[in-house]
Parts: sequence; structure tokens; C-alpha cells
Amino acid sequence: MSANTLTERYVHEVVRRIPADQRDDVADELRAAIADTVEAREAQEPASAEREVLTEMGDPIRLAARYTGRPLSLVGPEYYPSYVRLLKILLSAVLPVVAAASVVADVLDGGDIVSVLAGGIGAVITVGTQMFAWLTIVFVLVERSRTLERSVHGPDAWTPDDLPDLPRPGRQDAAAYASAAWNTLLLALIVWQHVAEPYRTDRGGIPVLDPALWSGWIWPILAGLAGVVTFELVRAAVHRWTVPLAAGCAVAEALFALPLAWVLYQHMFFNPEFLAAVNDGWTVPDSFYTIAMLGVLAVSAIDAVKRFREALD
Repeated sequence: MSANTLTERYVHEVVRRIPADQRDDVADELRAAIADTVEAREAQEPASAEREVLTEMGDPIRLAARYTGRPLSLVGPEYYPSYVRLLKILLSAVLPVVAAASVVADVLDGGDIVSVLAGGIGAVITVGTQMFAWLTIVFVLVERSRTLERSVHGPDAWTPDDLPDLPRPGRQDAAAYASAAWNTLLLALIVWQHVAEPYRTDRGGIPVLDPALWSGWIWPILAGLAGVVTFELVRAAVHRWTVPLAAGCAVAEALFALPLAWVLYQHMFFNPEFLAAVNDGWTVPDSFYTIAMLGVLAVSAIDAVKRFREALD
């Protein structure tokens, strides 16, 4: 069977939601059941018969719930898959935008780091809670209203066209190699600028980053980068994230991001001599350090979440 048929995509969507020790058996069972049903129909076009069989089997989220014995009762089995999908879109796409807008607004208003962080966290909690509550209320009302059932979500709304493509290991491996290459380059640049002192003045070369960092904070930053590179290369070698790998990489990411965020918060990032030589003593705005610090923490957290999601799929 080809690697990206509707059947394989359907099986993947089911088994990724059940315990790992059941996946192989359930996958074989599903493939056999689908193949036998398609063959029994003796259709002239097997592809059309395959689509009909999958449509009759229904949403893979619902089928996975039957295998695991977990009831889809938060909203109801008829609407739960659509509810979950829409909630994921709101929390993963809309909520970060709202939180980022709140942070940027506080920074532009001249707020200090504590007020900016408090405002961002407050926006996430408040808006996220509102999204969850109102979306749940809407779906409960729709489920209870029989007059809206067919116009909002008919019983046969799911079709095989809703199946996502199978993950491509080669593409994910390439992304892991690219991430490892980027972090290696970043590590090398940090060391190079300290050794080569690339910015030239009348008194000779000076490093861009504060040399005082090499007496302490730079070492966990470099160690964290080296750890991330190592885990990314291991992930590429084994072709997927596992929970232990994702956890180890999260530790390395924290070892890199937390000290760097502290350095940015304390305005210890740039070499004072470098700043004095650039633009006659130009001073880096406080907002730059605040946004950079929040950006480092956000990117590191998002990367860690993505790795755990891949490991748990």
C-alpha cells in the first residue's frame, strides 16, 4: 500500500491518539478491515470505494475514542471533534497574537519588565479562559438546539477530504539538521566575536558582546546551545522525537534561554566599549532588551512544546 493513501492517512489519525503499545495491532486491524470492506464491494473504482468506506467509518477522533474507551462527553460525540479542532485553532493561533499585542502595547507605554510580564500573563489567562468558556457555551447550545443541527454541523459533515497528509520523516529530519546547523553557527559566532574582536577602532579591535560575560553567564548559554545541537542531531538520527529526547532538549533549551534572558534583562548583553564606539555612544533602548528577552523565552517555549507534541503523536 502506498505511503500516502487515504487509508494510511486515516489509520495514522486514529492510532496517533491511542496508547503506543496498542498502535501496531490497531493499525493492522484497521487496514485489514478497510481492505476487506473495499474488496467486498467489488467496485470498478477501488479509490471511490475506499473513500465511501472511510466516510462510513466516520471521524478518526471518534473512532480512536472508542478504541481507548474514553467518552467524548465534554460537548458530545457529535460535535466534540469540531469543538476540539476550533479550540486548538483559537488557543494556538489567536491567543498568542493577543498576548503579543498586549506585551508590545505595554512596552511602548514604557512599562517596566514586571508590568510587561504581568500584563502578558494576565492577557493569556483572561483571553484564554474567555475563549474556552464562550466556545464551550456555543457548542453546548448548538448541540441542544435541534433546529440548528443541520445548518451548523450535519451528521455526515466529516469526509476523507479532512484527513491531513501523513508526516514526512525526511522533511522533519531536514528541519532538525537545519536547527542544529543554526545553533552551531550561533555558538561559533559567539566564540568568534570574543576571540577575533571584529569591530575595529583606532585603539584596535573590540568584541561586540560584553567580555564580562565570559566570567560567568556565557558558559551556561554555550552549554545549552551545545546541548540543543546534540539533541537535534540525535533526533535526526532516530527520525523522531521521543519523550526522553524532548525532555533532555527542553533542559538544554532552558539552560540556554534562561541565562540569556537574565543577561538581556540586566542590560549586560553588549560590550559598553562597542556601544560607545557605535554612533558616538548610542544607547540601546530599554524596549529592545525587553522585547528580546520575551522573544527568547517565547521561542524556546514554543520549540519545547513542538518537540513534546511530536513525541506524543
